[in-house]
Amino acid sequence: MAVDRPMTIIEHLQELRRRLLWAVVALAAATAICYAFVDRLLSFLIRPVGRVIFVGVTEAFFVRLKLALLAGVFLSLPVLLYQVWAFVAVGLTPTERRYALWLLPPAFLLFVGGAVFALVLIVPVGVRFLLSYQVPGVLEPFISVGAYTSFLTVFLLAFGLVFELPVVLIFLAKLGLVTPAALAKGRRYALVIIFAAAAVLTPGGDVVSQLLLAVPTYLLYEASIWIARVVAPRPAAVQQVEGR
Repeated sequence: MAVDRPMTIIEHLQELRRRLLWAVVALAAATAICYAFVDRLLSFLIRPVGRVIFVGVTEAFFVRLKLALLAGVFLSLPVLLYQVWAFVAVGLTPTERRYALWLLPPAFLLFVGGAVFALVLIVPVGVRFLLSYQVPGVLEPFISVGAYTSFLTVFLLAFGLVFELPVVLIFLAKLGLVTPAALAKGRRYALVIIFAAAAVLTPGGDVVSQLLLAVPTYLLYEASIWIARVVAPRPAAVQQVEGR
């Protein structure tokens, strides 16, 4: 379907249906593949806590499905991102389309990188800190596998999403919709928004988890300002584009 031709509402809905179908097929296939390795994945993920239990008859089974689905999301992410871009591209100008396509590989790498960063560095530190509150013989941890995998899933997806912040800000800066000066001036507001988002996204509601998410996010915001200064169009270029 030609992306430069105006589309009716019905055509937009048909395009959305087609993109969703491809995304669901890719996710289902990736999940099926990952399910074959789910026991190894579970053994790797529970290392920070050492041992987990399951308290419901179906809990262990559904945890395996959840982990296979989570791994399937990461495995099928290139296809999912492409389907999102292909649907959104029909509403973009050729310039915006070119910038968005150029940013797809960094978006994929940053999402995966954020999840890996959380899994390798943040989760072990956070778990060790939270488990340090146990009192031997009085307050001991018996961690449900369902609760732990839910905690882990939220953490990985939250870090994957917040690591997309540079891509969003650089895309807006490249289009001239925001400026590096405006991003730098809005630091205090960004800090408040980042901590508020961390409070919503982190499971458990403890301050440590919020800090573990908020601090790297703010550092990414600062890095985005520096990168935006490189890629943002110069004032003369913006005037030339607006004058066309």
